[in-house]
Amino acid sequence: MAISFPISNTTPLTFFYLLLLSSSSSTISTTALNITTILSSFQNLTSFSSLLSSTSVAFDLTRCDSITLLAVPNSCLSLSPSSDITRRLPPSSLGDILRYHILLQYFSWTDLLQIPPSGVLVTTLLQTTGRAHSNFGAVNITRNPLTNTITIQSPAPYSPSNATVLSLVKTLPYNITILAVNSLLVPYDFNLMASETRPPLGLNITKALIDGHNFNVAASMLSASGVVEEFEADEGGAGITLFVPTDDAFSDLPGNVKLQSLPADKKSVVLKFHVLHSYYPLGSLESIVNPVQPTLATEDNGAGSFTLNISRVNGSVAIDTGILQASVTQTVFDQNPVAIFGVSKVLLPREIFGKDPAGVTSKPGNAVVGTTVQPPEISPSPENSPGLSGPASHLSSPPGFRAEIKSDGENYRVQSCIVALCCIGLYLVL
Repeated sequence: MAISFPISNTTPLTFFYLLLLSSSSSTISTTALNITTILSSFQNLTSFSSLLSSTSVAFDLTRCDSITLLAVPNSCLSLSPSSDITRRLPPSSLGDILRYHILLQYFSWTDLLQIPPSGVLVTTLLQTTGRAHSNFGAVNITRNPLTNTITIQSPAPYSPSNATVLSLVKTLPYNITILAVNSLLVPYDFNLMASETRPPLGLNITKALIDGHNFNVAASMLSASGVVEEFEADEGGAGITLFVPTDDAFSDLPGNVKLQSLPADKKSVVLKFHVLHSYYPLGSLESIVNPVQPTLATEDNGAGSFTLNISRVNGSVAIDTGILQASVTQTVFDQNPVAIFGVSKVLLPREIFGKDPAGVTSKPGNAVVGTTVQPPEISPSPENSPGLSGPASHLSSPPGFRAEIKSDGENYRVQSCIVALCCIGLYLVL
């Protein structure tokens, strides 16, 4: 016996509306966070916004989601010790101070008022850089149950640096909350004096590569393209990390990949794809928390594009472009704020060379970092790379970070449209 279910004429329309709403939400969630635009509405936060922009931290925020920003008003920044910190520190060190004010967890005002008196430990953007010792890149948030005063400080016992939440500035539900705090926070064990006295480097990158004896092709390309001047200008900011292919790496390029034949603008993008806009010594690369890293090419082409996936595989640092996997072969130069590493392959971005260009494979070879080690023998994708899953992994992406993968969003919208069309057809039949 057939069983029939009555369907209201309004049901398909309701379902169709919900599908459109969810599709719109999916599109909105992939929009890059522009913190300077958000802060521009608040005149008392102009100095703090300027610091975020000048240290490149504002760009870091374009790939963040579900965060809480601790912003210091102009009046508080002009007082000691905050004024001393902003005046004396170089941009690279000041950038890490500001990253300590970005909590990788969204807190609504209601969430804050429900924090237990014992407090909660929250990871900050600084912790993801690998430059914070132990868990000193996290903050402890406590609430006074009598006054509901919210205090933020280092998890280290007797930490001298702390800040009090003054007010809620703005909230975009489940995306970002901006809180005004009365002082800049300094991570525990952050050496302010060493940062103040560090002389400017002024490194000649081309000369350093020529002195390395195995990077003549890269040195020639950098010099001819003119991008090396841009790299050297970034030495005074948050620092840079360069992955430079060896001469053998250029010789091993498949015949269908002709870098010298690329237009000048694309050749420049490929070279910038080899550079991270932050200083990472080898130890930080080996223990990096957020494996998906933007490059200088990302800044020119938009968040989520031209990123590198960095992980530790078979005892060496592996760099996955989405097409191939290279390994760090040696340290060419390492002095804050510049690190230069030799890599076993030319890093080819899939945005230019496609997802699987013919002849581009990851071949085993020798990788040396001080001593000879065996590089990875396989080229796992970023999703399947060893060490990228599980709570105990140091390479797992922290809460609030995501790689913007356009194809997933497009597939979702196509599926939504198909279901929506089926609902309209059902409505017309009924």
